[in-house]
Amino acid sequence: MASSVLRDARRIVVKVGSSLVTNEGRGLDEVAIGEWSRQLAALVRGEGGEAGQAREVIMVSSGAIAEGMKRLGWASRPSEIHELQAAAAVGQMGLAQMYETKLREQAMGSAQVLLTHADLADRERYLNARSTLLTLLRLGVVPVINENDTVVTDEIKFGDNDTLGALVANLVEADALVILTDQKGLYTADPRRDPQAQFVHEAKAGDPALEVMAGGAGSSIGKGGMITKIVAAKRAAGSGASTVIAWGREPDVLLRLARGEAIGTLLVAQTQKKQARKQWMMDHLQLRGSVTVDAGAAAKLRGEGKSLLPIGMVAVEGDFARGDVIAVRDAGGAEVARGLANYASADARRLCRKPSSEFERLLGYAAEPEMVHRDNMVVFAA
Repeated sequence: MASSVLRDARRIVVKVGSSLVTNEGRGLDEVAIGEWSRQLAALVRGEGGEAGQAREVIMVSSGAIAEGMKRLGWASRPSEIHELQAAAAVGQMGLAQMYETKLREQAMGSAQVLLTHADLADRERYLNARSTLLTLLRLGVVPVINENDTVVTDEIKFGDNDTLGALVANLVEADALVILTDQKGLYTADPRRDPQAQFVHEAKAGDPALEVMAGGAGSSIGKGGMITKIVAAKRAAGSGASTVIAWGREPDVLLRLARGEAIGTLLVAQTQKKQARKQWMMDHLQLRGSVTVDAGAAAKLRGEGKSLLPIGMVAVEGDFARGDVIAVRDAGGAEVARGLANYASADARRLCRKPSSEFERLLGYAAEPEMVHRDNMVVFAA
């Protein structure tokens, strides 16, 4: 299992912590960021694992507040929210510039994406963020994500980028989450205090015993600790992504993991990705409305796994927004599928029986050609 999780992963989210990015607060570590960028570029080009096996990678990077503190000459993390936001605003400039420079040196495009937990909790913003990230991946660009700490207070007070990394893994349905930290991985106890602590090579994500093993925050620079990584692995496992916690300064850590080498602690997801997605759609979201489709569209959804196009819709029920979960029903009222709506109900009514070439004329804009994309849909058996 340990050798196959990363070797077989096609879409990987990598999260790196503040202490690594900023060399324990002394400033952005240009050499380290350059090394991670080199490995990310190699993975995208298919040079990191099996020959010709290109990966899609997303980097979730901490470090904005720590870099801002350094630039502002602050020796300790402030407690006032407005000062933390100011530090984030200052530090984000240098952080984005460093990643852009180092990825460009590898002939790799990059993009800065600032998210909050609220972006991923709101279904419309969730859908917009997902579409943007998947488009960037399709273009071969490496998204570099950080929390938008400059405008949201709760994320600074309670959030951490381990959690954000897991939420992004869920958002894009990643195969694996790699959390790079200043520790080798998980131990049965804090090895700095307990010489009898044993290293955990592999365990099941979500095992309650893991949270007992994990201690509190271990750095004055970052917000997280091993406990946040354990909880993040549990979150990522909800959509079928396994997690590796490894030392960020391990030579070629990402490339070696991609080759199947066992490095760090592997926390294995117990749910397959498709099963997790289906469970999320079926059990955890309320239906906000429905669309009725003709027999041809119902057959394509059930038999061919196609996306739902508005041209196959004959009616729209309910009042829903873009990103809400809706039911797709056949003419007899049976639920064929359910998924995330790309268009609000008012717009969906105008699009019934219309081809995508007419969307812009009818609405004044054109988002996606599908009413519900197959990646955001679960189909029920006839």
